[in-house]
Amino acid sequence: MSLRVILRILGLLLMMFSLTMLPPILISLLFGDEQWQAFTIAILITVLTGLVIYLPNRNAHKELRIRDGFLIAALFWSVLGLFGSLPLMLTGDAALAPTDAVFESFSGLTTTGATVITGIDFLPESVLYYRQQLQWLGGMGIVVLAVAILPTLGVGGMALYRTEIPGPLKDSKLTPRITETAKALWYIYAALTLTCFLAYMVAGMNWFDALGHSFSTVAIGGFSTYDASIGHFDSALIELICVFFLIISAMSFSLHFLAWRGRQLGHYLHDPEARFLLIFLAGLVVIAVVSLWLTGTHDTEFGLRHGLFQAVSIATTAGFGVDDFSAWPGALPFLLFMAAFVGGCSGSTGGGMKVIRIILIIKQGMREVMRLIHPSAVIAVKVGKMSVPDGIAQAVWGFFSAYLMLFFLMLVGVMATGVDQVTAWSTVASCLNNLGPALGEAAAHYGDLPAAAKWILVVAMLLGRLEIFTVLVLFTPAFWRK
Repeated sequence: MSLRVILRILGLLLMMFSLTMLPPILISLLFGDEQWQAFTIAILITVLTGLVIYLPNRNAHKELRIRDGFLIAALFWSVLGLFGSLPLMLTGDAALAPTDAVFESFSGLTTTGATVITGIDFLPESVLYYRQQLQWLGGMGIVVLAVAILPTLGVGGMALYRTEIPGPLKDSKLTPRITETAKALWYIYAALTLTCFLAYMVAGMNWFDALGHSFSTVAIGGFSTYDASIGHFDSALIELICVFFLIISAMSFSLHFLAWRGRQLGHYLHDPEARFLLIFLAGLVVIAVVSLWLTGTHDTEFGLRHGLFQAVSIATTAGFGVDDFSAWPGALPFLLFMAAFVGGCSGSTGGGMKVIRIILIIKQGMREVMRLIHPSAVIAVKVGKMSVPDGIAQAVWGFFSAYLMLFFLMLVGVMATGVDQVTAWSTVASCLNNLGPALGEAAAHYGDLPAAAKWILVVAMLLGRLEIFTVLVLFTPAFWRK
């Protein structure tokens, strides 16, 4: 492992991240909210820290290996979350305590969308913009951005790319060169954001709200510039636009790349993962809408609107709200939370365990049933027409096992801080799946949770964003052996 090379890249990435604090300064000057000083101080601290790390190691050049990529990804997301909290701690009357600022920063960058803030409507515009921008950067992953624009990573950028892109099938590249692949992903991401922004503008949002919500929609983040989230606008058209872009963003960006390059849309319906997602969402919407109608919770119009929106928002792990779904009757809130464990497709900005893993778990379960009937049969696991190698199938079961064990460990940890069972399991599930909303005491916000619980949930967000093994591998003795 090349520690000096890792430190050099970490310093570069940190200095690059400091540039993302410039737009909030412009917003501050534009709206006159006087928060530009806080962002300026945060930039200086971040740049100087990056320089201190970079300069002693500036001449260290060596191709990255997979182990280096794991360490850089975990280190950078951790460091980025900490430095991203600086503006939130320095913004005068709107300043957060260190624990709350770190929680909010990690929640934004991991696109979780959980918040400790009350009175979002009254925050300075620069802080509102900064929260939304954090989600947009975290959506595709600033490490992938670094692979696209930092030629210093060279061919070794593949090590970073593989640790950053979500899902079990990480070795396929859209273009022959990894740098071009990362650029292609960001072009598509930016194009979707711009299209979403224009759609929100046409639907009636002002430019500031449209920009902020397009950031968090395409990133499947869930942060809003209002306490009432999307419900603030009370617009069926805005809700439909949000639902459309959430579904698009929850699909694999490789499908969007093929649609752009081939100028055709047929492959969306031919892709098994995309089909499963659409069928799954459709079934969940029907259950939600019918349940709201039968229980008299909403009339026909609002039952359809709220059922459709909340089912898609929760299942894709966005977490936007138009209604307090935690107060919905029966098992519906629990069902929506369980749907978030499925999440988006592999290679999307969604959270959860990813659709492809759920498909493989179901198919492997069916294979084991068939083996009981035909013990000597050789039965392949297929997704569409492609046979899945046993190595990937075993990795999916390993991921699922680790996911559940970590969930229960963190659940016990949060409950040990004095949090009740409903609040504990819903907050852990929400943060591990990068969802955001929770039940119980955290239904409105996470601000009243104990500090220790918030730090456990920060770890859950990081594990969910980096898909567990990227972090867990750092704690194995074999990782550190030469």
